[in-house]
Amino acid sequence: MRIGVIGVQGAVAEHVEALRRALANMGIHGGVAWIRRLDQLKDVSALVIPGGESTTISKLMCKNGLFDEVKRLGGEGLPIMGTCAGLIVLAKRVVGAASGQRFLELLDVEVQRNAYGRQVDSFEAPITLSFSPDPFPGIFIRAPRILKVYGRARPIAFYREEVVGVEQDNLLGLTFHPELSNDTRVHEYFIEKAK
Repeated sequence: MRIGVIGVQGAVAEHVEALRRALANMGIHGGVAWIRRLDQLKDVSALVIPGGESTTISKLMCKNGLFDEVKRLGGEGLPIMGTCAGLIVLAKRVVGAASGQRFLELLDVEVQRNAYGRQVDSFEAPITLSFSPDPFPGIFIRAPRILKVYGRARPIAFYREEVVGVEQDNLLGLTFHPELSNDTRVHEYFIEKAK
């Protein structure tokens, strides 16, 4: 198994480390690759689009020739997880998008950029997961908000009554940063899609 993390901007190293820990916890032999160029997408079993700045990530994915291929792979069933800015890049509808910003338009959600405020408004709070009984440590940094879930997407993570994570077939989209905690349950759940 070879899992790629789109490594053009954002919390790339943290996802690489979290995925390595998750693979080890699951007893799965595999590697995690930092993906910056089109040729590095060859033979990946799954992809993560990390948090960071969604406009920058999408522009650099286009510049590096990754954007259209990631869209094609996701449409054909490759497991892709987008966290925070990565969720925005995956979304079909985005409120507050920069002019000319491109989105993969794979995930049946409408999201709002920076919905919780500025960097100083970042916070941690317990999250309820649909696939695990224990609370998950949610870390929200300039997080987007999921305004609508429709089509094939379904909620899988909640902060109080608010949806903060969705699943749609091969796709996961999260408003929070699971890679910044020591808890690998979300990454393990994602890796199951690639098995």
